[in-house]
Amino acid sequence: MLIINADDWGRSVAETDAALRCFRERRITSVSAMVFMQDSERAAKLAKDYELDDVGLHLNFSEEFTDKSCSATLEEDHGRIIRFLKRNKYAQLLYEPFLRKAFAYCYQAQAEEFVRLFGKRPSHIDGHHHMHLCANVLLSNMIPAGTRLRRNFSFWPGEKSMLNRAYRWLVDRWLARRYRLADYFFDLTQCIEGKKLDRVAALAKSSNVELMTHPIVNAEKEYLMSDEFRELLQRLEIGDYALV
Repeated sequence: MLIINADDWGRSVAETDAALRCFRERRITSVSAMVFMQDSERAAKLAKDYELDDVGLHLNFSEEFTDKSCSATLEEDHGRIIRFLKRNKYAQLLYEPFLRKAFAYCYQAQAEEFVRLFGKRPSHIDGHHHMHLCANVLLSNMIPAGTRLRRNFSFWPGEKSMLNRAYRWLVDRWLARRYRLADYFFDLTQCIEGKKLDRVAALAKSSNVELMTHPIVNAEKEYLMSDEFRELLQRLEIGDYALV
């Protein structure tokens, strides 16, 4: 089964509208929504209006909230987390005990805001810039067990160093004990540039595969709307996170 998930739903009007067009043309199956952002309110209404049911929470620990209706306390704690995670490229691998409460509060605030906007819990959870896999989230168990969660990127042999692939494998194995994961996870741009989509399609015939897309990116939007992609979809079982 192939899941085509558009990230950044609600981040801005342009990003929401680009994803909505793809959904209406049946080129994506689900979206991941950001809360406390410029277009979050409108995006939630559009999801209801167009019966876009498979909506996940796109946890944001790496970018400032653009809807300033959030509380000063939330904005302050969120800012502390952003500064920590942007300190260097390895910061997300480190557990910062002094931010334990800030992470928990920011997660809970986003989860509650999602329910307020959409009237239901998210179908799955992933993260902006994949920060749902940072150490402070992974080691806290703040995300409830049994949640459908995005795994690490999947790579073919030789694409990454042995150490990199071993780390991702260990994290995914640990996640699989607590959460429900797709079998593989790929990025659309990387698949287009690396000419990997035929291999991804082959995996989707026997496994659950998530393909992440950002329709605001012209190259991705053009491919999603192409005849080539439509023909690929016709050969596969297409589903959403509810089936994982």
